Amino acid sequence: MTSWDQETDLVVVGSGGGGMTAALTAKLEGLNSIVLEKTEYYGGTTAISGGGVWIPNNYLMAEAGIEDSEDDVRTYLKSIVGEHVPDANLEAFIKFAPEMLRCITKIPPIKFQIMDGYSDYYAEKPGGKMGGRGLMAPVYSGSKLGKLYHELRPSPVKPPFNFAITIIEIRKSCLAKVYMPYIPCAVKMILRNLYGKITCAKHVGAGGTLIARLRKALQNKDVPVWVNTPVKDIIIENGSAIGVEAEKEGKKIRIKAAKGVVLAAGGFPHNKAMREKYQKHPIGTEWTAAAPGNTGEIIEMGVEKGAATKLMDDAWWGPTHFPPGDPPIFMVLERSYPGCIIVNSAGKRFLNESVPYVDYVHEVYKNHTEEASTIPSYLIIDKRYRNRYIMGTRMPGVMEKKNFKNGYITEADTIEELAEKMDIDPSGLSETVKRFNKFAKEGKDPDFGKGETAYDRFYSDPSIKPNSCLAPIDKPPYYCVKLWPGDLGTKGGLVTDERAQVVKEDGETIKGLYAIGNTSASVMGNTYPGPGGSIGPAMTFGYVAALHAAGKI
Repeated sequence: MTSWDQETDLVVVGSGGGGMTAALTAKLEGLNSIVLEKTEYYGGTTAISGGGVWIPNNYLMAEAGIEDSEDDVRTYLKSIVGEHVPDANLEAFIKFAPEMLRCITKIPPIKFQIMDGYSDYYAEKPGGKMGGRGLMAPVYSGSKLGKLYHELRPSPVKPPFNFAITIIEIRKSCLAKVYMPYIPCAVKMILRNLYGKITCAKHVGAGGTLIARLRKALQNKDVPVWVNTPVKDIIIENGSAIGVEAEKEGKKIRIKAAKGVVLAAGGFPHNKAMREKYQKHPIGTEWTAAAPGNTGEIIEMGVEKGAATKLMDDAWWGPTHFPPGDPPIFMVLERSYPGCIIVNSAGKRFLNESVPYVDYVHEVYKNHTEEASTIPSYLIIDKRYRNRYIMGTRMPGVMEKKNFKNGYITEADTIEELAEKMDIDPSGLSETVKRFNKFAKEGKDPDFGKGETAYDRFYSDPSIKPNSCLAPIDKPPYYCVKLWPGDLGTKGGLVTDERAQVVKEDGETIKGLYAIGNTSASVMGNTYPGPGGSIGPAMTFGYVAALHAAGKI
């Protein structure tokens, strides 16, 4: 017989968007729940992400007159996801994602809006959409959380002036200097942030605003979230998960879960041993932009209980770089701006620089050789680019001396000199730049098709014609920034069925044990369908897990 220190209906391990959605749904279905977070902050990687939530066929699309359907979603996902995801899991996502959104947005202060103009990442594929499926939460006043505001995971990367900002505002504000139609967005964002500072509103943006809204909803529903409470074991009895053993305030406690345990603790991006065991080399933990609490021990616990795993070699990849004083920064916008190329050590381009970030790293590993290394790869720009566009947290035209002292940015008066400083083949880089400049003047990239897709153009510069992703690299001095194969988290984890139940190696489920988000093998397989392609499914299957635990599915 197990003795218990605490009893509830549903224990949720992890406090990201998926975990909070599971706990909130459980409460709405009449279950008591509790969220356990091992770090001192709630929010996980969701809190420090861009905050996009990919929910196809959602009611906001219908209200905006954007057509979508289950058939379109199914066609699109089947064209990109591949064979690693069971049809039943895909069908569950297609059915329950819009239902989840409609359910939780009835609860104040949870609110979403369409990310204007943000297409699916492969919008040209059958069933793809040019916009509407990517959603975000509006900026929220953190002061409404009271003391809980200080437990919200802060972003390690601070935007200029520490302004709260959404993905759409980032895109437009960063180009307001060169594209006049974006000026009103930048002005509105600045005024809102100045007002917020005067009134001590403690505005939060991006992923932080989604987590802040979910946390406030949980507070309003009296659902506890315990920080500094790591789970040490999942208690299985007669083949079913009945609770967890955790550590709180230095003491071991046992929490009974009458209806089940939801594992929502993220993946293993910060677990060096696991990454070296499962993923392509070279690999490490120093390039990831995921939350530091994502260390994979919950996945290992599931494996110890007999759970199967899948997709352990993959991640929510993307290039990262290291401005001085900052942690790894996930590079999204800069690769689409016109006037840049990315090359290997031989000085050759090996991809369309503007591709979706998950594809970027897939191409990095695919093309990596000793003779032509892509790890690191090299972003090459000129003075014109630097004067027009941001670089990480560096504003246009700002070239602080420390950027050069620590090797973050390398400068040279000629392309050949830049290549020699970076140990890139000079003749190879010179030839590549000349060829690229010819393409840029013609407005077409016959080598890799840069600027031909909706995603390519989303972060590009609309003031540049005829191709908003292409401009010559011919204004010295020239600059180089190293890029590494980073990620927002790992994709591999515990195998689950269409009800988010953990599946064992023999195909049987572990009753009462659920896994969602990056603790589970991604329902998106090896791809990334659109903005919020990780958070949307995490929230959806958090909703599904809670409904199943409540006996509603």
